[in-house]
Amino acid sequence: MTTPLVTVVIDTFNYGHYVEDAVESVLAQDFPREMLEILVVDDGSTDDTAERLKKYGDSIRYLPKANGGQGSAFNFGFAAARGEIIALLDADDLWLPDKLRRVCETFEKSPEAGMVYHRTHLWRGGANLENDSYFIGVSGRVTESRVSLLRYPMVGTSCLAFRRSALNKLLPVPETLRSQADAYLTALVIFVAPVVALPEFLAKYRLHGANLFQANAEGAARGVIENRMAMRGALLTEIREWLKREGHDLGAPNLRAYLKQWTKANELDSFALCKPGRWRYFRHLFEMPRLYGEIMSARHRAYSYVQAFSALILGYDHLYLLERLRTGYKGLLRKSFGAALPSEERKEVATHG
Repeated sequence: MTTPLVTVVIDTFNYGHYVEDAVESVLAQDFPREMLEILVVDDGSTDDTAERLKKYGDSIRYLPKANGGQGSAFNFGFAAARGEIIALLDADDLWLPDKLRRVCETFEKSPEAGMVYHRTHLWRGGANLENDSYFIGVSGRVTESRVSLLRYPMVGTSCLAFRRSALNKLLPVPETLRSQADAYLTALVIFVAPVVALPEFLAKYRLHGANLFQANAEGAARGVIENRMAMRGALLTEIREWLKREGHDLGAPNLRAYLKQWTKANELDSFALCKPGRWRYFRHLFEMPRLYGEIMSARHRAYSYVQAFSALILGYDHLYLLERLRTGYKGLLRKSFGAALPSEERKEVATHG
């Protein structure tokens, strides 16, 4: 096997206190150093990023630019990249040592694949790692199956690696996307090539106060919520424009359901800014199993409808009481019967709802 040249693009903005860890995690890869180039795109940082990176000398290429956001930084890095494979890493995240080796092995085994993605640990520093809860492994030609299309996840920047030939069909990234440029690429690459999902944990996603899309909407500041809603809206607009240019029918049921995920996410965020009335909240909840029922279990679908109708009675502020009742019921069943039940029935109790 001939190892392809791999370009790592690290995008950063005022993450000087994190960026060295990111670079070190790339330099520590179990991968031939001569087949690797590391580009650090500095999107107009005003901190000590440049000074911190001087010690790496020719081991990296430092590419400073005026601030323009993530889409602009990606375009700047992609234009300088020479690799056949381009792997993305946010400056506040880290890779595990076998990341690039496993990704390149997967591309070699899947010559038509345009993107490889994988799982990541959630990391708050130190030795404690949490498992991601949003990863769903969907591989192949995703758009050929409605179920695959609806299950296909949007994963973070540091989990993504692209074959250059597929990536080129999506460029340039719209520079209106000051964030969510990674989601633009992830959302559209499935329309130009198959993808491969690796179930392995190959990165650490650092959790800190500035994570835009990991923050809980209920506890996030109003400005943060408004910003991510604006970016989702811009993202959906740009995705639609690309699909139209490429001749896709935006009215097709499968595609309409696929695109609806961003509208529904923005609806939910909007409720944290302005509490919805019972009828509006009911419609939001009622639509979910109608759109995505095919990828829900029968129990999940039923509970979703119960939630929707309960919203008409309890309203937005008090729907949590239904979930409290459900978890209390599950706990009572486990306490009363779990130890005496056969293993399959214990599993059924544990996964109720």
